[in-house]
Amino acid sequence: MPMIDVTEAASSQIHRLLDSEGKVESHGLRMKVIGGGCSGLQYQLAFDDDVRENDTEIDAKGVRVIVDEKSALYLAGSSLDYVDTLMESGFKIENPNAKNTCGCGQSFGA
Repeated sequence: MPMIDVTEAASSQIHRLLDSEGKVESHGLRMKVIGGGCSGLQYQLAFDDDVRENDTEIDAKGVRVIVDEKSALYLAGSSLDYVDTLMESGFKIENPNAKNTCGCGQSFGA
């Protein structure tokens, strides 16, 4: 099982966003878990060009994903998807390590 799986839809959207910002060659997607939200932990996604000593760098469907050591504990086995429907639009993380989530889906507990 890969540490993080990225769907084709998410990969395409990430490439579009990186291209629009002129960062395709220089940046990757940093996935991070930080404290906060109503369930205790929340996800943070950002483009980053700095890979630190304790980071893990993954190539997932052509997307460079960067995860720090602490976040990797919470994100192992997760899948990143992108949805665009009438009801919702944006990135969604399916995380097998989440024991509970809040109603809005923005935070989780592990």
